[in-house]
Amino acid sequence: MAEETHFGFSRVSLQDKQARVDEVFYKVASRYDLMNDLMSGGLHRIWKDIFVSRVKPSKKDRFRHLDVAGGTGDIAFRVAKAGSALTEIVVLDINTAMLKEGQRRAAKRGFAAAFDFVEANAEELPFADDSFDAYTIAFGIRNVPRIDKALAEAHRVLRRGSKFLCLEFSNVNVPVLDRLYEAYSFRVIPLIGRLVAGDEKPYRYLVESIARFPDAESMCGKIAEAGFERASFTRLSGGIVAIHSGWKL
Repeated sequence: MAEETHFGFSRVSLQDKQARVDEVFYKVASRYDLMNDLMSGGLHRIWKDIFVSRVKPSKKDRFRHLDVAGGTGDIAFRVAKAGSALTEIVVLDINTAMLKEGQRRAAKRGFAAAFDFVEANAEELPFADDSFDAYTIAFGIRNVPRIDKALAEAHRVLRRGSKFLCLEFSNVNVPVLDRLYEAYSFRVIPLIGRLVAGDEKPYRYLVESIARFPDAESMCGKIAEAGFERASFTRLSGGIVAIHSGWKL
């Protein structure tokens, strides 16, 4: 029997989930900023700034950074600005449409020569052990069929003394806000998706994938189980998102 996982609230095979996730992001690639604005009310820009402020690329030494599920370059652009000419950034995504959108944006912003865009799976990274000084994944890990495998790969490719960082939607832990957020997510976001983007299905999946994602404490445990030390998390905006981190020591 094929191994199963979830696509939103539906149970599917691992292969089927990857295909369906790819389809979602093919549909939203050119409207990625709009999608994130709809999902977060525009707050994703602030969350990403806070997230990248924790990367701290060296300005004196070569610093090799891997951004996974980062096709459109949102995180990579911020890391490049925080770094120096010695900062090397690999942007990895499994979705061709997302990568093409990232390459288009990089060329427009003058970053094309600074980034290496790689099409690959987070569960099977095409890099040698101990290759990177930092690993980031923002709003991407909940779409990976096998999160544990992706975390193991993150640990493998990081050098000793390097940091893992993950930004992801989480569990709201503020009374009243939790109910308001749930109502907004399931009733408003798909409707806006239909009215603004012409298709509510991708947005409904994204809302369901958030609801099924492990709470902050459970995700922190997964990161520790993957071998990372000092695993921790910081909730932002009442727990709507969390920044998870761990060190490979």
